[in-house]
Amino acid sequence: QVQLVESGGGLVQPGGSLTLSCTASGIIFSVYSIGWYRQAPGKERELVAVIRRDSTTFYADSMKGRVTVSRDNAKNTAYLQMNSLKPEDTATYYCNANHYSDANLNYWGQGTQVTVSS
Repeated sequence: QVQLVESGGGLVQPGGSLTLSCTASGIIFSVYSIGWYRQAPGKERELVAVIRRDSTTFYADSMKGRVTVSRDNAKNTAYLQMNSLKPEDTATYYCNANHYSDANLNYWGQGTQVTVSS
């Protein structure tokens, strides 16, 4: 059974930082790209960042310059470090695992809530 479990969300003040984790089980983690997405209330889910199996990265404009994505294959875990957080970053953050050659092998976590507020 495949599971992706996000953690690290919470309440943070504007300008603060958080690091989210996404821990996978039931997959060969190293052959998956890991994407971080977010969804704010009333809005569509949007891409934040991706780290591929070779550890190359892509950052969407939404948080570029304020986030860093990384992975530790030995721990089956990917991370999203977020800095200079703004109230508009408030959302549920999800991780996604996408197999490098089989689009059918695509999995989502349950999400973790990030609230940026004073």
